[in-house]
Amino acid sequence: MGGRMHTKSDSEVTSNSMEQSSPARSPPRRPLYYVQSPSNHDVEKMSYGSSPMGSPHHHFHYYLSSPIHHSRESSTSRFSASLKNPRNFSSSSSWKKLHPHPNRDVDPDDHDDADHHLKQSSRNLRLYLWFFLLFLLLLTLFSFILWAASKTYKPRIIVKSIVLENLYVQSGNDGTGVPTDMLSLNSTVRILYRNPATFFGVHVTSTPLLISYYQLAIASGQMQKFYQSRKSRRSLAVVVSGHQIPLYGGVSVLGNTKEHLESVALPLNLTFVVRSRAFILGRLVKSKFFRRIRCSVTLHGNKLGKHLNLTDSCVYK
Repeated sequence: MGGRMHTKSDSEVTSNSMEQSSPARSPPRRPLYYVQSPSNHDVEKMSYGSSPMGSPHHHFHYYLSSPIHHSRESSTSRFSASLKNPRNFSSSSSWKKLHPHPNRDVDPDDHDDADHHLKQSSRNLRLYLWFFLLFLLLLTLFSFILWAASKTYKPRIIVKSIVLENLYVQSGNDGTGVPTDMLSLNSTVRILYRNPATFFGVHVTSTPLLISYYQLAIASGQMQKFYQSRKSRRSLAVVVSGHQIPLYGGVSVLGNTKEHLESVALPLNLTFVVRSRAFILGRLVKSKFFRRIRCSVTLHGNKLGKHLNLTDSCVYK
């Protein structure tokens, strides 16, 4: 029994010496796989697979915990916990808010954009105002040119003739019953009107045509208003008459010759004013023309019903 034990001791010694003298064989290393469990952040498990030449029964599993991975896992766990707890995140996080407070921080570029927009609007307003003023100035200048040009086209009025058709003088009473001589006269005045303007027509009116003996009006007539187009003319016949005009002794010549009117020579005056208005560019430019006309005519009792030429007997102002 003591020999067996000695023999065993020799074999153990021999085996130990062989293990110390011969280098230990290590199985070939396979690639390292990291498997991380999402539920457990404290331990990382690493497994080494067996060599393809080794026995399938000899598998070695090692569970290692690396200090580096542990530190990374700890920081990750802390960050996840902070995300889960917004109170901790708001208190411990060093990140700054992305949106500044509107009352504390204001971007100076916003003020620059607002000032630029305000200046641009003011500049556009001034530009429009200048364009409007320039338009008014040009329109005023153009209107003044048209008005000045229209003044060179004064209408031409010619009193051609008058016909004294009849004359009656008889005794009578006026409206208050005062006895006096009463006069009745019928006549027709012929007028030629011409508009020489090339770019406007005129609206024509007149005051009543009066036939008077000095200051006493014995007959009157009204010319109808009309429109005369550019570069045209027309002839007018205006009836001027008086009926039962009280004389009150003012026409002494007629009082002495009531029965012999053929020998009467009575100086008379024909007066009236012709108004012509031109509207240029609608009613924007107005041009007015006034012609005061005074014609001297002598009534001859023996020439009643005849045309009396007044071409050279009228004054136009």
